[in-house]
This record gives sequence, structure tokens and C-alpha cells, in this order.
Amino acid sequence: MPQFVLPAAQIALTLALAAWMITGFTRLPGRWLRWKMFCRATFTVITLTGTTTDGHTEPVNVYDHLSPGSFILGPPQLQAIINYLISSGRYERLDGHGRLLNAQGEHHIEVRDSHVVL
Repeated sequence: MPQFVLPAAQIALTLALAAWMITGFTRLPGRWLRWKMFCRATFTVITLTGTTTDGHTEPVNVYDHLSPGSFILGPPQLQAIINYLISSGRYERLDGHGRLLNAQGEHHIEVRDSHVVL
């Protein structure tokens, strides 16, 4: 009988740990990314259109202007990139819309006349 106690305890502990990890990845009602690694992260999924100085419009991928490997982008960082693109002289203005995902849920976000609007 004692020879089965250790394997039984290991199996019970493994199952308890697996259940705890699975519930950590489920989301609470109205909340995204419950896992503690993401609890303070803010993700922005946005479509931007840039108007060049000669009046043409073109799509702008904001992630091209982040450092490699970066994917967390909140409103202040988005505004900083927009300011950089405007000050570089490449675009006269930027407009767009998208979604902001954080611990408080999903929100609508817009860029109007080169300003981030929540």
C-alpha cells in the first residue's frame, strides 16, 4: 500500500496544478487576458490611413515603427508614434479606428486629425 501513496499524490498534485493553470487562462466576464502576465498590458489593433503632404492617402502600419519584438501598444505610445510620423514630414495627418484591449475589457479607439481619441 505505501508504494502507491507517492504516485497517487504525484498524480493528484499534477491534476490540481493543471486545473489551476487552465483556470488562469479563462477570462472573467467582461475581462480580457486574465493571466497575470497580461494583467497590465494594453494591446491596440488599429487601422491607420496617412494623408501625405501631396494629398494622397495610404495605409500606415504602426507596428513598423516599434522596436522588433514589441507588440504592446497603448494610447500614449500610439500618440508618440503618430507625433513622430507627423514631425518627420512624411504625413500631414493620420486618421483611423480600431480596438483597445486591456484588463478592463475591449474599447473602441479612434485617431482623428492625428490625435488619439478613446
